[in-house]
Amino acid sequence: MSKKINIIPAIDIIQGKCVRLSQGDYTKQKTYNENPLEVAKSFEDHGIEHLHLVDLDGAKSAKVVNWKVLESIANNTNLKIDFGGGVKSDEDIKKVFESGANQITAGSIAVKSPDKVVEWMSNYGAERIILGADVKNNKIAINGWKEESEIELFPFLEEFSKHGIEHVICTDISKDGMMAGSSVELYRDIMNRFPNLKLIASGGVSSMQEIRDLEEFNLYGAIVGKAIYEGQISLKEIADFCK
Repeated sequence: MSKKINIIPAIDIIQGKCVRLSQGDYTKQKTYNENPLEVAKSFEDHGIEHLHLVDLDGAKSAKVVNWKVLESIANNTNLKIDFGGGVKSDEDIKKVFESGANQITAGSIAVKSPDKVVEWMSNYGAERIILGADVKNNKIAINGWKEESEIELFPFLEEFSKHGIEHVICTDISKDGMMAGSSVELYRDIMNRFPNLKLIASGGVSSMQEIRDLEEFNLYGAIVGKAIYEGQISLKEIADFCK
């Protein structure tokens, strides 16, 4: 029997506004709302408990930029927030947790300074650190997806599993923002290999049926972004699912 999957809406921030990109391309940007807090409150009003908050300015500039947005949402909702984008230093992670995040997503830094991420797991607890595995051609992409590393997905997951990582967000960049379906086979393969991971699917989720399909593999969560903003998945559908 598969367990209930968490639907995790995404709010991506550029210059304090709620935007979406296509395949991580900053030139393909669409602004959906000037007020991210308003968006977050509407999620909470529909029974949603989790939020994936991404600082796209931070991802680009390698330091947290939009922490005020995080603070505003954390102070005015009860959403469990995981925050990613630009968390690269001890100062960044301290600031993000002090601003109200429940978890941080470590992406580029997990590739460039894996020891630092292991140290954070030790200092803050493994459950508060999410490993961000953004995949392009089976390699991990970094720095706001502008750069492809030489590290392959499965060895990357293997290494962090040894250190006790619990949560992983895996994004197939080719699918992200395209609303053409998610990488079901990829997530199935990951769960077959790492059945104890709390795996969160990200990229391309475009219908409630896909979310139900992903639930079959015992995924912990599915991040939904553009499909909500473009009306492909309604907040009422999510509310009904969450009951």
